[in-house]
Amino acid sequence: MTAQKSGRKQKRTREQRAERLIVPLRYGNFRWMDRSIHLVVIQLKPRKGDYAVNLARLSGIFSQIDSLEPRPDVAVFAETALTGYFVEGGVRDVAMTAGAFARDLQSQYTSAVNTPRPLDVCIGFYEVWNNAFYNSALYVTLGGKEPVIRHVHRKLFLPTYGLFDEERFVDSGFEVRAFDTDWGRAAMLICEDAWHSLTGTVAALDGATTIFVLSASPARGVWRREDEGPVPANLKRWERLARDIAEEHGVYVALVNLVGTEGGKTFSGGSIICGPHGDVRAQAPLWDETIMTITLDPHDLTRARSDAPLLNDLQTMMPHLMRNVDRIQAGETPALSYDDARGDGGPLTPAVKGKKKAAPSPQASTRNRNGSEPIPVVRTPDGPGGPPPLEIDPELTARWLVSFLREEFERRGFEKAVLGLSGGVDSAVTAYLAKEALGAENVVAVRMPYRTSNPDSLAHAQLVIDQLKIQSRTIDISPAVDGYLANEKDADPARRGNVMARERMIVLFDQSAKYHALPVGTGNKTERLLGYFTWHADDSPPINPLGDLFKTQVWQLARFLGVPDVIVSKPASADLIEGQTDERDFGISYAEADDILNWLVSGYSPTVLVDRGFDPAKVELVRKRLAGTHWKRKLPTVAMVSATGIGEAYLRPVDY
Repeated sequence: MTAQKSGRKQKRTREQRAERLIVPLRYGNFRWMDRSIHLVVIQLKPRKGDYAVNLARLSGIFSQIDSLEPRPDVAVFAETALTGYFVEGGVRDVAMTAGAFARDLQSQYTSAVNTPRPLDVCIGFYEVWNNAFYNSALYVTLGGKEPVIRHVHRKLFLPTYGLFDEERFVDSGFEVRAFDTDWGRAAMLICEDAWHSLTGTVAALDGATTIFVLSASPARGVWRREDEGPVPANLKRWERLARDIAEEHGVYVALVNLVGTEGGKTFSGGSIICGPHGDVRAQAPLWDETIMTITLDPHDLTRARSDAPLLNDLQTMMPHLMRNVDRIQAGETPALSYDDARGDGGPLTPAVKGKKKAAPSPQASTRNRNGSEPIPVVRTPDGPGGPPPLEIDPELTARWLVSFLREEFERRGFEKAVLGLSGGVDSAVTAYLAKEALGAENVVAVRMPYRTSNPDSLAHAQLVIDQLKIQSRTIDISPAVDGYLANEKDADPARRGNVMARERMIVLFDQSAKYHALPVGTGNKTERLLGYFTWHADDSPPINPLGDLFKTQVWQLARFLGVPDVIVSKPASADLIEGQTDERDFGISYAEADDILNWLVSGYSPTVLVDRGFDPAKVELVRKRLAGTHWKRKLPTVAMVSATGIGEAYLRPVDY
């Protein structure tokens, strides 16, 4: 082979090798971050599905940003920042092209500032592209004659599990790429993209020095974590993800989340900026709209990558790893290869003369080198893990639910709340939360006794009214109930109780019309799961702050809020039948029922529970009630005769 041919072959091999890499060899011709950048994070609360109203708000936000010192270079918003996230089939209504979106942003920006200077904006939106819908992120430079689109990232990983159904409404993207800006090279990820560690790696290998993670992740998890403070459990998980991406790759990470509520799901905010050492540089507050500024220093990138050159190590190993991936995808069985020759040891190994030294006795092998006692053995228990704990962080829970109530009332256009105050702990806790969210002058508590009601119920409800100084009314439902039952002589106690419960809802909704107040429900999760409520009665109010808290969790919250102990400690009762108690009706205590329910709804089978020591009879009692009452937790079943069945094919969220 001639030297010329050999050189061409080496060149082709090098080019082919570069093509197999995610990035060109070493660092390529990337635009490195060579100056400090001033970043502003906008934690926004969009009005669901109302793009025009949300877009119009940007004028004021851009004006605020323009007045900041130092003036920001980049403004980062969250996922689906101008439409809300849970729009279901409404994606068809709010999706738009990246070009149209960029022009709308440019119009708002130029109208908001006197002398437009360039401003980069990173923002999430629902996109129409190639005749399909995507959950996308746009990076655009505003302030020139025309907006300059730098990059569009289309979300790869679409969550379709639990409370998510994203893949039903949008298509997946298939690329993670970095892109150049005037200040350096960046990349964007959208929410669940960041839960897959490979995406951050791909972005960093493509030269990104800053990764923007746009999120619309509802808050979940109210249990207590002593070492992490009063924040939702999944927010701490997000913090760990952002810190890991930053530290592993020596990059800045800006994680921006929505705030506000959508159909009962609360976006917590708490946006985070992480430095390239994996340290949290800034964190926005929970629940509230916020504009947060920070300056990112490029020298921190150099220091971090010098202290831990993990990205450089990965770039070196990429050809080998990529070949490894190819073999895995091809289904190749790895060849086991190793040397088995007997050796004489290293240069410092003493020579062995004559016969080999006998192996140590079993007794001797249990001792360490110094001949001391055996090393302790730690045995972990067998079996699966468990569900989230039932113990809650009451401070976090109270703040969360107060935020939920404020958001729902604002969104629905109400200032006043009306609720049935029974004298029990659930309605008392709801009253305390409503008073905190809306003010005492905006809460109307309605006592609705029947002639056989326990007198203590009225007295205990009055304790709450007096303590909170809220408005109240007392409306005796006996005449209305007895007027109907006079013609139903054979009505058994269950029927009579249902009539009372539904009459109370008639009263509550009529008082709602009278006061122009939104009815607030008071039922807890245990009652809902066990079907222990009257259909189209207790479950009728349009919002309910306690519906995802077990009864034992409501008691914890009640003690934190200062509900009178006489209410918290008395036996729970629907007070529909004289002498009735909930636990007597169930045949099991709330503490036992909550424990079993918590395991069942977390996906554990009755068999696992029995194996873990639960009473088989009580597990079966709870399972039967749970399995037999699904219908009570759903809207009426409708015969579908078209391809546009409401709630099946034609899907719009409750707050759309």
